[in-house]
Parts: sequence; C-alpha cells; structure tokens
Amino acid sequence: MNDPGRRLRPVRISGLATYVPPHVLTNHDLEKLVDTSDEWILQRTGIRERHIVEKGVATSDIAKPAACEAIREAGLTAADIGFIVFGTTTPDTIFPSTACTLQAKIGAKNAWGFDLGAACSGFTYSLSVGYQMVATGAVEHALVVGADVMSSIIDYTDRATCVIFGDGAGAAVLSPAEEGEPSIIDFCHLTDGTGGPALQMPAGGSRLPASHETVDQKLHYVKQDGQTVFKFAVRMTEEISRRILDRNKLTPDDLDLFVSHQANRRIIEAATQKLGVDPNKVVINLEKYGNTTAGTIPLALADARASGRLRKGDLVLLASVGAGFTVGSVLLRWSL
Repeated sequence: MNDPGRRLRPVRISGLATYVPPHVLTNHDLEKLVDTSDEWILQRTGIRERHIVEKGVATSDIAKPAACEAIREAGLTAADIGFIVFGTTTPDTIFPSTACTLQAKIGAKNAWGFDLGAACSGFTYSLSVGYQMVATGAVEHALVVGADVMSSIIDYTDRATCVIFGDGAGAAVLSPAEEGEPSIIDFCHLTDGTGGPALQMPAGGSRLPASHETVDQKLHYVKQDGQTVFKFAVRMTEEISRRILDRNKLTPDDLDLFVSHQANRRIIEAATQKLGVDPNKVVINLEKYGNTTAGTIPLALADARASGRLRKGDLVLLASVGAGFTVGSVLLRWSL
C-alpha cells in the first residue's frame, strides 16, 4: 500500500505518437455535401481538410497504432504499462470502456484503466490523471490516450458542425523522471456545467435513450451554439493559462511553446493575443486535421516536434476548453 505522506516523484513524457486515418475530406469535398465553400470554412475556422475513418473503424482502432508507437519510443513493451487512461468522446461502446478494449488490443496484460469523458479537454485531463498515478508510485508507467472518431457523431447535412471535426488519435507514455530532468510541472483544471447545453450530443445516454424519435430528430449528433462556445473558449483559454502561469511565478514571455486545443484558428489567435503570447510560440495545425477533440493536443505536439519547434527542455503550456464546459491546462518541460 502506498504511503499517503510519500513525496511525489517527478514524471516525464517518455514516448509520444499519433495516428490519423488515411482518407482525407477536404473543404472542396464538403462543398458537394452542404451549402458551404472552401473560402467560408477557411475564413471562419482555419481548416482546409480533415481525416475521416472508413466505415466500421472505431476509436480503439486508431488509438492502437499511436499507443504502440508511444510505448516503443519509451523503450518499453505493452506489458510494462500499469495504467491506461483514455480520453474520448466517442468510445467504441458505452461499456466496456475503450480503455479495456485497447488494453486487450495492445496486449497490456498488467494494466488497468478507464475512459475519461472531458470532450476537447480529454487529453489534458487524462495527462493529469496519468501523472498522479506515476507520481504517487501507484504504477511505474502510464499510457495516456486522447482519441476520437468524431465523424461517427457528425451530421454531414449540418454545415455548422460538419466542417469542423475530424478523426485522430494521440498517445503518451508517462514514466518517472530523475531529479532535475525535464518533467511535468503543474496542472490546473475547472468545470462549468452550466455551459453543457451549448455543446452536446443530446441522445444516447440514460436521459434520452435511443429510440425512433431520437434518431428521426437527429439527436445522436453533435449540436453546438457556436457563438456561446467561441466566447467561452476565448475567455477561458486565457484565464486558465494565466492562472497556471501566475501560480508558478511565470509570464507568457517565459514560454517556449503554447499548444492549445485546436478547435478554431480565431479562438486560438484571440486567446493568445489577450494572454500576450508571441504568435511565433503558438502552435496551430488544425488546417490539416480539423478538430479531432481529444486528439488535437498530441497531434499538435507531434507536429511541433517533427518540425523542430519543440525541443528537449522547452517550457510548454497546454490549454483546452471542451464541452461540459471543461477547461484544462498542463505546464511542463519537454522531455523528449
């Protein structure tokens, strides 16, 4: 049994990998489905294309290659993973959890875990949970997954939502760090449940179980009040970022990289301008992927790393706002 008074040990990201399905849905493709245009989508969202799974491909299917590659980079095998936390809005099934499904698919025979439902904050929330498991010594290595097949809950006759979302997955392995090594520094989260109606999938749960009526009314698709979500996301991305920086006696100038949830270019630009972050330090890659919900932050980290913008020792701030509303931030020194 763990000693509750035991000092938390430092935790680092020891492996990171992502995966997107090969099929690409462009803005020009969407022009054939709904009354929209490439120019309209690009101006309002910053998105040019998104990756979409083939029929029958589930969230665990796209998470598997990301998880396996992250474990490989960490120099581990699946048997070394003691815990899996899976941030997702589109689980394979309501039960069993997608964490259980993934555990079997990758052969993580010594791991236990669960799904975490925080929508677009799925990765930041899950990263914090995985951190606690390793920091307390409950496990040596944790697998943190953020993945969604948003195309499974999108109405492709609704131009307000179908232009935004894509499918994608990311996975990180968390391991103990040596003293003085780059590691996770802090996290700060909050929830405002009064914002729930602004972004939701109304049916499919216990309140509105599936029925002919819910299907006919298209209540199993994402519904969004765009203006409410936009305003809240701008305000809270700045607020949660400032809160964690102030708590650690840092300023936006101290950051090497700012990685926000990739929902909308205008949200990211407005929030970081209010916060006072140098635009050259802000990662925006939604042009290629759209909003992959829990997958956006690992995809952005992977792209920044591949392009040389993210280097070992860099001070990085992650921030997210999602349905719920959920708000999250994680401050870390990059360790790969």
